[in-house]
Amino acid sequence: MKKLSLCLSLLLVSITFSNCGGGNNYKFQKSQLDILIKERTEPNFSIILHDMDYDESAEKFLHQYQVMYQPVGNADTLISEIKDWKEVSPTFFEKHQEDMGMVIASKKDGVLEKKTAPPGYDQYIGNEKYGRWEQRSDGSSFWSFYGKYMFMSSMFRMAFMPVRYSYWNDYHRNYGPYGRSYYGNYNGRNTYGTNSSYAKNSNTNSRWQSKPSSFKQKVRSKVQASKSRTTRSSNRFRNSGSMRSRGGGFGK
Repeated sequence: MKKLSLCLSLLLVSITFSNCGGGNNYKFQKSQLDILIKERTEPNFSIILHDMDYDESAEKFLHQYQVMYQPVGNADTLISEIKDWKEVSPTFFEKHQEDMGMVIASKKDGVLEKKTAPPGYDQYIGNEKYGRWEQRSDGSSFWSFYGKYMFMSSMFRMAFMPVRYSYWNDYHRNYGPYGRSYYGNYNGRNTYGTNSSYAKNSNTNSRWQSKPSSFKQKVRSKVQASKSRTTRSSNRFRNSGSMRSRGGGFGK
């Protein structure tokens, strides 16, 4: 009887796992961000959420990433690549819905971090190898790259949003060390992120920014509906698996 019970248990486990890829569609998948991180071999890079969209005909949530990286052995060069559009899950889309134009993952000297920050804040701005803080007549200080690295100012779109020392310092004191997302604040509005003037002015070809507010609200509703379906499917799978596990003791 013990042998029969063991066989039945193994059969039930096999059925349970086969159902993971069946009608419930409940299976673990790596995010497109994780896949992109794994592809990078450089010890220093940043991944920025460049744009996002929703394909109504295919019912797909989409991300487009920008990768900025230093070629191995050349700290004086920074290269930018805009990657192809990738489908992402509703949950991942919602998680980064306010992060367009921002770094959402980076590696510095081989150490990977996943946190939301303005481009350049962690590796280049504030680094005296690349530039310095310049004080203005009103007492405020702004970051200025040396001539050799002035191209970084363009890459970080600082013409649209010069970096204030107060913002950079606030990030490094109160946000970055704790993995907290930082959007800045100016008169009660985000300085960085999806709905900021920085994002709107620095990526004028953005699909997301070109869409009307009614479309964006519809996408938010789609996200919630998709999450609810996923949660229900996940719960059905867990409940089904629990019932099968209890039934595995038959014949003892």
